[in-house]
Amino acid sequence: MTEAAPFALTARAAARIAEIIAEDSSAAALRVAVLAGGCSGFQYRFDLVAAAEPADAVIERDGVRVLIDPASLDLLAGAELDYTDELIGSHFSVRNPNATSGCGCGTSFSIE
Repeated sequence: MTEAAPFALTARAAARIAEIIAEDSSAAALRVAVLAGGCSGFQYRFDLVAAAEPADAVIERDGVRVLIDPASLDLLAGAELDYTDELIGSHFSVRNPNATSGCGCGTSFSIE
């Protein structure tokens, strides 16, 4: 049996990250972090960074790298990053099986 990836990227997310990094010569990867705060207790944070930290998990797809610190990875285990481009707006979203509830802002969640 194959173990599930700790975090995954959809092809759409990887393609959009590649576009963003191509426009920013100082960026080499997207950092995804979970911070305390937000409407529901935790919130996602996305940052472009030049390099990984020694303890980071490195998730790769289609030549794109996403970096996640160990504490955030615990809260993102089994989650997937997607990118949506709709008439109402474009955004990254995280489908997180650990989140028991979320709020309307789409970047805040809680766990039990």
